[in-house]
Amino acid sequence: MTLADYFEWTIDFEGQGLADQLTHLILISFAVIGFIVGYVSESLLITVGIFLVGLIIATVVILPPWPMYNRHPQKWLPSTKATK
Repeated sequence: MTLADYFEWTIDFEGQGLADQLTHLILISFAVIGFIVGYVSESLLITVGIFLVGLIIATVVILPPWPMYNRHPQKWLPSTKATK
């Protein structure tokens, strides 16, 4: 097994849409929460820290090829040999 086999992650088109929606939801939520908490506490460090936690959570949720991203696999046509 080659190193490339470990990075061959497949998700379907519906899974790509779900991953995109989750990315936006997680990052925007943590950005808003971080801004509000940072504004109230008057700390930029807390704002950035909360956003970084959201970034780490989004990375764990989005990057691995979880089975929820491959629920609707596409059936491809079989390959045909070109005849001359």
